[in-house]
Amino acid sequence: MSKSLVIVESPSKAKTIGKFLGSKYKVIASVGHVRDLPKSKLGINIENGFEPEYISIRGKGDVIKALKKEAKGVDKVYLATDPDREGEAISWHIAYLLGIDIEKPCRIVFNEITKGAIRNAVKNPRPIDKRLVDAQQARRVLDRLVGYKISPLLWRKVRRGLSAGRVQSAALKIICDREKSILDFIPKEYWIISALLGKSKKSTSKKQFVAKLIEQDGKKITVENEQQAKQILSEIDKSQFIVDKIERKERMKRPMPPFTTSSLQQEASTKLGFYTKKTMLIAQQLYEGVELKGQGTVGLVTYIRTDSVRISNEAQEAVTAFITETYSKEYLGNHVYSNKKKDVQDAHEAIRPSNVELTPDSIKDSLSKDQYNLYKLIWSRFVASRMKASVYDGIAVEIKNHSYTFKANGSKLKFDGYLKIYNNRNEEDEDKMLPDMQEGEVLNLVDLLSDQNFTQPPSRFTEAGLVKDLEEKDIGRPSTYAPIIATLIERKYVNREKKVLKPTELGFVVTDLMKTYFKEIVDAGFTAGMEDQLDDIEVKDIHWKSVVEGFYTTLAEELEVADAAIEKVQMEDELTDEVCELCGKPMAIKHGRFGEFLACSGYPECKNTKPRVKKIDVACPKCGKDIVARKSKNGKLFYGCSGYPECNQLFWNKPINQKCPKCGALMTEKKTKTTKLMCSNPECGYKE
Repeated sequence: MSKSLVIVESPSKAKTIGKFLGSKYKVIASVGHVRDLPKSKLGINIENGFEPEYISIRGKGDVIKALKKEAKGVDKVYLATDPDREGEAISWHIAYLLGIDIEKPCRIVFNEITKGAIRNAVKNPRPIDKRLVDAQQARRVLDRLVGYKISPLLWRKVRRGLSAGRVQSAALKIICDREKSILDFIPKEYWIISALLGKSKKSTSKKQFVAKLIEQDGKKITVENEQQAKQILSEIDKSQFIVDKIERKERMKRPMPPFTTSSLQQEASTKLGFYTKKTMLIAQQLYEGVELKGQGTVGLVTYIRTDSVRISNEAQEAVTAFITETYSKEYLGNHVYSNKKKDVQDAHEAIRPSNVELTPDSIKDSLSKDQYNLYKLIWSRFVASRMKASVYDGIAVEIKNHSYTFKANGSKLKFDGYLKIYNNRNEEDEDKMLPDMQEGEVLNLVDLLSDQNFTQPPSRFTEAGLVKDLEEKDIGRPSTYAPIIATLIERKYVNREKKVLKPTELGFVVTDLMKTYFKEIVDAGFTAGMEDQLDDIEVKDIHWKSVVEGFYTTLAEELEVADAAIEKVQMEDELTDEVCELCGKPMAIKHGRFGEFLACSGYPECKNTKPRVKKIDVACPKCGKDIVARKSKNGKLFYGCSGYPECNQLFWNKPINQKCPKCGALMTEKKTKTTKLMCSNPECGYKE
């Protein structure tokens, strides 16, 4: 029997697809990239037209060996990596290793992991799209040139372990610029004057309403200080609040379009409190497939890396039928959404449920809490985008008091529309009813109010806010936002404080150096223009090496100037509360080749150093000393006794101050779909 091999990136994706294709197909995973630029050197032959020097990724030898073995025993190999530039490049690299002709139909793509989509893809293979590959190569080479040319300069001039990036540095500058505007902000005083009014002296509090002062002699009025406020209050006639104008009109609020990658990251941050990295991790799980009771593994959402808001005709027909049957035709909308920009990533649909009939509550028992919350967000937003707008009855009343004009607004929800399943109402949308009034009617003053206020500085970026700003400035691409933010935090350029991003001293130092010597790299306009050039490689078939050459010519000149001009930057030591046991002086945080460590601030008189460890407020069950978080040589986190090497107590999961009810050993955190805590004693096996 002839057999075909299908190669995907992830094992979970392979498992889902394998169930759809049957015994004539074998589905295996490459587990991501198999070839890349070497980590130990630049890996780009600049003199030979910026030719990349790809190598097999260290640690992928067994995977590559397995791919070659499986490919030998089949009639056909299909490359089914993700349907974007990155996925196309992975397929290209696999084709090179397996000796597959990329001009022959070997590539299959699908926007959702469903039986129909997979089988249709297998019936319609195509050659590898070299334009997509070249667009990815150009980005990879540019990022490598920036990272491997500027980062060593930062190591020499500032400290080891720092990095610069084509998009990362521009994002850091945006965060630092916002912080500077906050520090430079000078608050300005202003006053709000308002009247609490009723139809008569007998009006109850429910019938009373607030009208704000907006004009004097037909011109907008700004009350800048207490003296001006008192002057206005003295001029107001408390018995002359006369209804001058009443305007009634319907107000409609349209639903938002279905999610793109960036809008999903923003909304998940706002509504669910998810960091961008967490959002993408859970969304990937939903895309690759979740085991549903009685249905097997099912891909719940379409591809999660997209800039497009369009949906397929099939999806439109399905959601139309669902809304009509579930809510009635009265709720069915006909909105047309357009993308913010004409982008090559419009090859994909918006993020939507693969099967709208799989409502969140119907599969809740098969999902983790986070999976359920994110799926519900995606499902609700998609269905809502195809429903009618909500409708409000609005009323605006202008009230005259001689030369002064006060205004009050009211509204009431008339038709809920899409709000039936997706609530994004704000303060303006809340029901605020005004009593029935007639023009010329005299109102009763209950109280005259004056409130002092001060203008507020711009707020620091949340992750959602930064993603929105990067997208609006066209810096980077949505799929890169999560790793960019993670890198900024990991490099200590930015701290995350109460869900906002605050630049560190180091972040300012690096940004100032980049602004001075590498202006174009941190310039938002230049970075956005470079993104357009990179897109043109795909859209207009521009040769990718010419784009790289144009960029590198300027970079090489700037590197030479910067290396000669920048002097060693002296950073102040960050002192800790820990005291040196040799001389009594405070220990300071230092940065070395392998990360942070503690060193005595009395150096060079005292040369005491020690690893920097984090206490977790749990005592060692063997000796009573503190259990601390550590990292192994390969970077894996574990928990061990601070008394090491005298005490060798070790935990791979985080221990907590709770004993196992079965054997008395410490319990540890083990967060999976079915388990939250488990006993640290491997012979016990107790779980909660």
